[in-house]
Amino acid sequence: MTTLCLMKRNVKLFFKDKGMFFTALITPMILLVLYATFLGNVYEDSFRQGLGNASISDELMQACVGGQLVSSILAVSCVTVAFCSNMLMVQDKTNGSRRDLVISPVKASTLSVAYYAATLLSTLLICLVATAICLGYLAVVGWYLSVADVLWLILDVVLLATFGTALSSVVNFFLSTQGQISAVGTIVSSGYGFICGAYMPTSQFSDGLQKVISFLPGTYGTSLLRNHALRGALAELEAQGIPAEAVEEMRKVMDCNLYFFDRKVSIGAMLAVLLVSVAVLLGAYILLNLRKMKKSGR
Repeated sequence: MTTLCLMKRNVKLFFKDKGMFFTALITPMILLVLYATFLGNVYEDSFRQGLGNASISDELMQACVGGQLVSSILAVSCVTVAFCSNMLMVQDKTNGSRRDLVISPVKASTLSVAYYAATLLSTLLICLVATAICLGYLAVVGWYLSVADVLWLILDVVLLATFGTALSSVVNFFLSTQGQISAVGTIVSSGYGFICGAYMPTSQFSDGLQKVISFLPGTYGTSLLRNHALRGALAELEAQGIPAEAVEEMRKVMDCNLYFFDRKVSIGAMLAVLLVSVAVLLGAYILLNLRKMKKSGR
């Protein structure tokens, strides 16, 4: 009951704080507008170049571009929104609320669980709304998704949001000032999209950098979203007579196919990487809190 009350308190404070809430909420919207405006034509030119002289409908091409854009937006948002949602944990330290809660009868472990659960809930609410908007965008530009594709896409968002919450919980555990919050927020919002392959497909990077990025869990989260957002459009390309070799090359260019030291990574392996990463990060978060509780004698 105490955990639930603290969760409600944290979620209410997050949505009440217009700065944190609108920053988290408008991030996916801004990305959608920027991607569609500036990157849409780049992606389309790249796809047409990859297909050579093959002729496909504008709707199908826009569906391919839209799937690329949507997967990129959701891959970035699930992590950046989690960091925004989790800033409350740091703000409670800076304004003294954490100290007041610690000296109350509330256990430190209960407080830590409440922060994590509230962050995950807030992140999921925003990311699922973003997913609905992105699906609406695909419905306008070109819809080739099955019910299974949509369900898998939602599952990918939930899993990646859980990963983002676990990662932000570990990072934010060490933060204690407003300046540190701003610095971490800037680094994550500007850098994460590149290292996870959302802003630029990892297939465009050098071989050495591709090998380094293949160790990062976020890369596999982006690829999962790519696979499920583009599966229907790529299947329709083959159905319209595009050679399988050309479609397979497109899958490589768009990071639907990922390779770990020249070995292709299956969808199941990508899911396993994210699940193990969440477990490891959660374990680290628990150990950090246990160590802090031991030092404080609670």
